[in-house]
Amino acid sequence: MTRMTTTKKCVAAVVVAAALAAVPAAAQAVAPERAPAAAEAHGRSAEAAGRVAGSVRVVAPDERVQAGAGVELWLTEEGKHWSTPEMDYQFRSVVDGNIDLSRPSIGLMTEVLGDRYFLSGIYVTKNTAVRVVVDTSDGKVTGSVIRLAGKPGWGVWYTDVPLHDDLAVNSVTLYDQYGKKIASLTPSRP
Repeated sequence: MTRMTTTKKCVAAVVVAAALAAVPAAAQAVAPERAPAAAEAHGRSAEAAGRVAGSVRVVAPDERVQAGAGVELWLTEEGKHWSTPEMDYQFRSVVDGNIDLSRPSIGLMTEVLGDRYFLSGIYVTKNTAVRVVVDTSDGKVTGSVIRLAGKPGWGVWYTDVPLHDDLAVNSVTLYDQYGKKIASLTPSRP
């Protein structure tokens, strides 16, 4: 590893730690589900990066999804599974009681992967068509969404953005198919 690479990774780790201080690695925010309303404007989205965003991809259990930044995601009835170039296997359960599946919510997990910042989380809602928007210091990004077939009541969202010294995540918001906010999460800062 070169001195420059080590320095970049150290700076990136400090930036991420400062931006998300007091936020657990897996934060989950809850908000009441609301009735449909007119669609809202999308803002800058992952479509600009050349991938389809704002739609829900239905996957079979254990079906692998390439999620960018070298991340592979897959879902089972037990929860979200993923592997990164730095860590081969990770898991976030939806059945261990740590996520309330009875009311709408959205979570956020963050990982620095090289020069990218990988953002993902579990969302909970009765809606099958949803959109996740991440408001960063660089603008708004629409995340990609995957869920299992049927109506499991939860799914996973993800996106990645370029990492730099001034990057901050301001909020993560879950919308229904009509553009009405279902739940939102605002990371704590020092």
